[in-house]
Amino acid sequence: MSTVQATLPGLRILAPGPARHAAGAGVGPGASEHLVPAKNRWSRVVLPFAGLLPEAWCTLTFRLAWDAAETAGATLDFALAGIDFLTEDGSSLDFDHVPGLDRTLLDPHGAWIAGPGYLPAEAQGVRIGLVRVAFRVPAPACRLTVTIRSWRNSETFAVSEATLRQGPAEAPSPALLPRTRHRLGPEPAWSEHALVPGCRLVLRGQLHVAAPTTRGALARIVYRDHQGAVLPPPYPGTISVPGLDALIDLPAQQQTRRFTLELEPPQDAARVAVGFATWTADGRESKPSEAELLSPPEIALEDRMRLQSLCGDDLLEAADFLARLGERLGLAGGTFVGWCPQPEAVAAIPAVLARARAIQRGDGPPAAGIDRTLRLGPAPAWTLPDAPDWTEDPFRSVPWRLEYQSLAWLGALAEAPGGAPAAVSLALSWSRGNPWGAPADGLALHPAALAARAETLVRLLVRVGRPGGPASLTLTGEAVRHGFALAEIVGQNTFGRSIHQIQAAASLMCVARALPLLPLSPHWSCLATGALEAGIAALVDEAGRFSDPSLHQRLELLTLLRALDVGLTGDDTRDGLRSSLARILAAALPAVAGMLDPGGRLPPFGDTPQGQDAAGWIGRLGTGAGRALVIERRSDRARLRHAHPDRHDAPAGPPTGRVDPASGMVALRHDGPGRGWGHFACTFASQGAGHRDGGSFVYACDGVRWIVEAGGSSLVETGAARHHVLSEAGHNVAVPEGRAASAGLARYLGAERLEGATLHRLATQVHGPDLAHRRVFLVLDDLSGLVVLDRFAVEAGPVAFEGIVHLAPEILVGLAGPRRAMAQAGRARLALSALVLDGRGAGLTIHNGCNAHPGALRGFIAAASGGLQPTSALRYAVAGTGVACGGLALAADAEADRRLTALLAGDAVARALAEA
Repeated sequence: MSTVQATLPGLRILAPGPARHAAGAGVGPGASEHLVPAKNRWSRVVLPFAGLLPEAWCTLTFRLAWDAAETAGATLDFALAGIDFLTEDGSSLDFDHVPGLDRTLLDPHGAWIAGPGYLPAEAQGVRIGLVRVAFRVPAPACRLTVTIRSWRNSETFAVSEATLRQGPAEAPSPALLPRTRHRLGPEPAWSEHALVPGCRLVLRGQLHVAAPTTRGALARIVYRDHQGAVLPPPYPGTISVPGLDALIDLPAQQQTRRFTLELEPPQDAARVAVGFATWTADGRESKPSEAELLSPPEIALEDRMRLQSLCGDDLLEAADFLARLGERLGLAGGTFVGWCPQPEAVAAIPAVLARARAIQRGDGPPAAGIDRTLRLGPAPAWTLPDAPDWTEDPFRSVPWRLEYQSLAWLGALAEAPGGAPAAVSLALSWSRGNPWGAPADGLALHPAALAARAETLVRLLVRVGRPGGPASLTLTGEAVRHGFALAEIVGQNTFGRSIHQIQAAASLMCVARALPLLPLSPHWSCLATGALEAGIAALVDEAGRFSDPSLHQRLELLTLLRALDVGLTGDDTRDGLRSSLARILAAALPAVAGMLDPGGRLPPFGDTPQGQDAAGWIGRLGTGAGRALVIERRSDRARLRHAHPDRHDAPAGPPTGRVDPASGMVALRHDGPGRGWGHFACTFASQGAGHRDGGSFVYACDGVRWIVEAGGSSLVETGAARHHVLSEAGHNVAVPEGRAASAGLARYLGAERLEGATLHRLATQVHGPDLAHRRVFLVLDDLSGLVVLDRFAVEAGPVAFEGIVHLAPEILVGLAGPRRAMAQAGRARLALSALVLDGRGAGLTIHNGCNAHPGALRGFIAAASGGLQPTSALRYAVAGTGVACGGLALAADAEADRRLTALLAGDAVARALAEA
């Protein structure tokens, strides 16, 4: 293994150490070449790297060569690059999140490698191309292994010239939530857990220590009875130390240790407090050990109380599941009948997920009525069969199937006059047709459908009549079975840093509150509360910073938090959680609302499903939160500057809006007299896996949305369409030649006021640590024009880039010369002029609906009906030596063009582009 110190300051190029091969993989004929045959998952090459800097971004690059007979070139999971972070002594580190990577099953983290059909056109003929994966190395990792696995490939592929490039460690962007470190000290970090009578509680986690020691850390244990009184030790499985009472020792023979605590409660114990801490210094230790938990421990019941163990291979009816659970708990036969709740008690429990859906969708026709007509999402109305088999998919739509399997629409049916019996009957039918482990539709197990269905089953317990009757037993059994599944999702943090984790926790809390006589309810309630606190903190903080760059996803999260806030009203045991929710909503809701354009839409940065009424949604959310958010709509119809000849235009003041580095976005609005509304927004929030839209923007003036984003949703687009909306080709960004965008740091450098305009400065590292990139927006105050400029610099040699802007599908656009294009919408016009500040112009072209091969899609955005729709994408290119700098000027009229030209002639723009 070798390290090359590049001449760029702080840049290091790391070569791998000796490779390992498995399952038929081996050394290829070329230098540093490895062959990986088509053996799904198992065939692999493992490349070790050492000498990494913690908390610095790095880029893995390698060449991928494939066989001419390869048939899986268009798959998005052609191969898997697994990443295992290690300490200095080679111990593996289990981080819960790494920016730029996904959690995977076979490796701790990884990145899916798209098939060779997505590589650039020049790679197709020679069947070899460059693959890049970027990620931030989390402390305390200083080594890693890269495992490149066979996945969907049909033929052997080759990997060669693998290297890691790493720049200097930098502070994370203010737009990123700071990583939470769970460092331990002599004072215990306590957590409380409710117990299930007769069941062991299991906590699993990983401990890291600075140096191996026989005294790595300890876990103090305190049991309490139902009245909260401490039960005196000794406790089973613990040791007693003077001054510390009962504890479990956690020595660390290596720098990391995976531990499992199986807590066996003493008789009469109802709760347990577990406090992780370090040993204090004593005569043998000169100082306390340095230790941390890499993530909060997973929480579960003993194996015999896991859902899989309870169900076994039997396809149990819901009532039979209750009977088996009673047996496992050692209860007398028939005791489980008493777990069925009283309808009036269930009616008082808030339905958090249903309330969130109502805020999001507003008033409209009910999802279901007594005529058995379903209206789910944007799909047309559909009549439910008399005897559904729960495999229905009339529109070949994943979102429709998810909502159908969620049964959330049964709530509207149950509330319709005379609809309650039909709603209960359909819920019973679903239970019979979907025994656990054999669902009629696999999407029924999707976490969003699972959480919503559990809440719906609880709501229907109000309508089943006598507690303990056949319908009551079935729905109670189904709710309990769903509770087990949700508890395992929540306890294992399965969907950490996802709204699904919050939905699962909220639904589990609902089940626990509805079934107070169920012995597991206190445990579930405690588990749900802890998961909500930890899960929310991973998604949004009290300063209004989000982990998800999508405005739609942010709004969906805030809606769920608002519904949860209402659902916790009157619950004194969760006052701390409610106070935190109030602070989050107060900070984050105005930030999201401030991104609306005057026409009532949010910029579709990141995943954004089509057809959402964002203004109405935010208005309902603000009203529910007790906040006066003024959501004002303007007409989408274009208005010309001189539509009112009798009105004299006053000099425009600075546009309103938000410049918000903490949210990773800038949004400006203007609606002056004599001109239609204008709007400009850019994002630098996406710095991990997902959309490659760091620095992308949207623009509107004269009431026309000229420059638009691709949008799209992971539930709608697949294959090449999904790849396009995620890639830089679907966004309004600049891409250097041969350097597709990846994860990386993006930072807002600040703004500078000029005469009648503002200069906004960005810096990104999404193209690698060895290429310096600056992006500048020069925006006129009245939003009648703007300039976007990019500067790419390398140490030496040629550099070239192409910029892309997508015009709305209804816009007419044509070239008016080698460096100028004209766009028209009705009577409104927009001039688009290519600019070169350093280097030479390399072309101006228009792409519309180009799809030569999967990786060559150009000129498409997401369609409202799903899939993609063609649109015009203007491509401008600049090339140079060492530095290439240029961009695009957009002007609504000659006056805006003149003002932009005058501002570009000053030195402020050049200074902004050149500064570090």
